[in-house]
This record gives sequence, structure tokens and C-alpha cells, in this order.
Amino acid sequence: MSELALAAGGAFWLGVLTAISPCLMATNIAAITFIARQVGEPKYALMTGLFYTAGQALAYVLLGMLLVKSLLSVPLVSQWLQQYMIALLGPILIVASMFLLELLDVQFGSGKMKQWIQQRTSTYGLWAAALLGIVFAMSFCPTTAALFFGSLIPLAVTHESTVLLPLFYAGGVALPVLAFGVLIAFAANKVGRVFERVGRIERGARYATGGLFLAIGLYFTLAYTIDVI
Repeated sequence: MSELALAAGGAFWLGVLTAISPCLMATNIAAITFIARQVGEPKYALMTGLFYTAGQALAYVLLGMLLVKSLLSVPLVSQWLQQYMIALLGPILIVASMFLLELLDVQFGSGKMKQWIQQRTSTYGLWAAALLGIVFAMSFCPTTAALFFGSLIPLAVTHESTVLLPLFYAGGVALPVLAFGVLIAFAANKVGRVFERVGRIERGARYATGGLFLAIGLYFTLAYTIDVI
């Protein structure tokens, strides 16, 4: 299997972890439940959920493309990254692992923009749902910020992938959100039980990924940053 294929699989997994992280999963379920409650027709509620998911995925793809392309398009920055990215990757992974293992915690934003858009979703329909998805995607919490900025972006820069890896990441984010959208639209009474199960799975998966990031980050730091092994 090629390195790019492995990186694509890694980007998809990072997206899944982002989607099922407690902060984003809670906001996703709150948003889709709010949408479903406002519309009596399950099919329309599902369509609104699809637009919400599409907006969220689009935000991650565009932001990832913009950041990676910007970093790679400036000759000096590109040359510097190509020369030193392998040395930076270890410390970046260590910091990301500390967020995933809940050793660091930083708060992002006040949430007022999310509330303002959410209040208008039922009035403006599908496009407002897409806008809500974009706003929620950009409201990074510590875990999602670590997965996106600390893991996906360095991975995409390392492989010089401005489109493919952000796209796989967005696909990973979209899959669980779509599943919850279908569940909420057609079987709302089961959401609570599924939410609890996914929460337990998320914690184990996040800790396992955080431990892996820490191990790889320590190795890269020792091997390429301080060059002692």
C-alpha cells in the first residue's frame, strides 16, 4: 500500500475521531435534533441534516485546502517546510496527543455566532442548515483543533496534498454525522442509547490515537528533531 493511501486512511480516521469527539458530537446532535424538531416531515428533516453535513464537510475541505496551499505556495515557506517539517512533526504530534489525552485544555470562542445561526435555521431552511454546519465546523474545541490543525494539516503538508487528504478528512467527519441525522430523523427515541455507546467508543479510540501520536511523536523528536537515535 502506498504512503499516500495510508495517509488518506489516516486522514479519514482523524475525521471520524473529530465527528465523534464529545464537543462536536454534542453540537451536531443538538443541531440536527433542533432541525428535526422544527420540521414535522422526516424526509425534509433528513434533507436539512444532509445540507448541514455538506456545509460542515465543505468548511473542513476549504479550510484545509487554503492552509495547505498557502503553506506550499510560498517558495520560501515551502522550501523551509520540506526541509524542516520532519523535524517539526514530532513535537507537533506530542502536543496533539496531549489534547487527545486530555492533558491540555484550551477554550475557543463564545458560541454566540452558533446560537444566532441556529435560531434562524427553521426560518431559512436548507441553506441556513448548511450555514449552521459551516459555523459549527469552525467552532473548534481543543480536541477537534488538535486533530485538524495538529494532525491533518501537518500530514497534508508532508504529502503536499492540498485536496485529497482534506477531502478524506471531511468524509470521515461526515459519515457519523449522516448516521446520526438518519437516526434522529426516523428513530429519535434510540438516539440517547446510541449517543452513550458512541461516547464510550470515542473515549477509547481517542486515547488509543493519542497514545499512538505520543509514541510516534517521541520517536520523531528523538530521531529527527534532536537526532539522538
